[in-house]
Amino acid sequence: MKVLIVNTSEKTGGAAVAASRLMEALNNHGVKAKMLVREKETDHLTVIGFPPTPWLRWHFLWERLVIWFHCHGSRKHLFEIDIANTGTDITQMHEFKEADVIHLHWINQGMLSLKVLRKILLSGKPVVWTMHDMWPATAICHYTRGCDHYQTECCHCHLLPGNGSDKDLASSIWKEKKDVLGSREVAFVACSQWLRNEAAKSALIQKQHIIDIPNAIDTHTFQPIDKKKAREKEGLPTDKRLILFVSQRVTDERKGMRYFVEAVNKLADTYPAMKGTTGVAILGGHAEEIESMLKLPVYPLGYVNNEQRIVHIYNTADVFVLPSLEDNLPNTLMEAMACGVPCVGFNVGGIPEMIDHQQNGFVAKERDADELAKGIHWVLEEGNYEQLQQQCLHKVKTCYSQQHVAHRYIELYEQLLAKAKKYE
Repeated sequence: MKVLIVNTSEKTGGAAVAASRLMEALNNHGVKAKMLVREKETDHLTVIGFPPTPWLRWHFLWERLVIWFHCHGSRKHLFEIDIANTGTDITQMHEFKEADVIHLHWINQGMLSLKVLRKILLSGKPVVWTMHDMWPATAICHYTRGCDHYQTECCHCHLLPGNGSDKDLASSIWKEKKDVLGSREVAFVACSQWLRNEAAKSALIQKQHIIDIPNAIDTHTFQPIDKKKAREKEGLPTDKRLILFVSQRVTDERKGMRYFVEAVNKLADTYPAMKGTTGVAILGGHAEEIESMLKLPVYPLGYVNNEQRIVHIYNTADVFVLPSLEDNLPNTLMEAMACGVPCVGFNVGGIPEMIDHQQNGFVAKERDADELAKGIHWVLEEGNYEQLQQQCLHKVKTCYSQQHVAHRYIELYEQLLAKAKKYE
């Protein structure tokens, strides 16, 4: 069986990481999987990049320009919207033609247009589409932020100024997308039960088959290592307990840094001794901007893309905190748990599916900094820490291992191929 995984990026972003890990898992379990990306970043033989042409950059710029125009020249929501008005036709590529199954992941920012998506669906090949956010089920947004228009018809989008205009971008993209997705059956896969339930409400895809399969993680790479050695390697103190926060861009409002800062400062005020015993490590871009906001010692690590170093950083932590306001199935939570680090997060999205409350971490009430602080303190001071660590490892092994996830996808591929053969 030959599977072509399609994703905009090879390494950048959670979807790229998840798609790469799935490709590896499939290849380790008897499937010939390749990954098609816009720009290849490694020398992996199973990763195929688009032939370099000036059009690649132009596709990205043209889409942004159109969105910028509809935002009346504002950059505020420029990268929260995708309209798929331009992209590369992959149906003529050798890798597409030889594949038995086309497996789409995150295909935005000028990767594929809706016109190309139609050609893919009409090619006759079984199509699986793993949803890493809500974009396949909405007109133009990736996260709905409480908006329920997608349940009937996207229009007058709150991300666009003057959204009452007759020239409604969300409405026009919705109609085109509905026409494309209505042309043929797609096997949609959500990475979490939460996303599956939300997507099932969409008038765009409610007639399509939607299941949930989690992302995979390589537990031979992400695993516990000696904490003291990890800290020494990263230049972090060995005599303090460390609270870890990780995000590609730590100032991203959706990742909840505001609540993290408030929770940490509440801990420092309530338990003054923590100022000498506990520190905060922050991994991600713009980490230095947060340092002055916190009342505990801060160790900004910046942006890191070396996987082995990331493993070391997770292993420096005593607790991992992810106060996302909206999230699917965060890779960072999975990575921390695979390293045996108990986690604290809000009761949103797929987070409570990963953190079993007071078993491998703590699930706090949504947007409640006091609860977040309570959860961090519970993990560090009240819970059975060794038992929490073991439960983290058990959860990852039974739910997110390469073998578990690969087998579920292979079963789906086989069902789709058998169905396609039946109707030949």
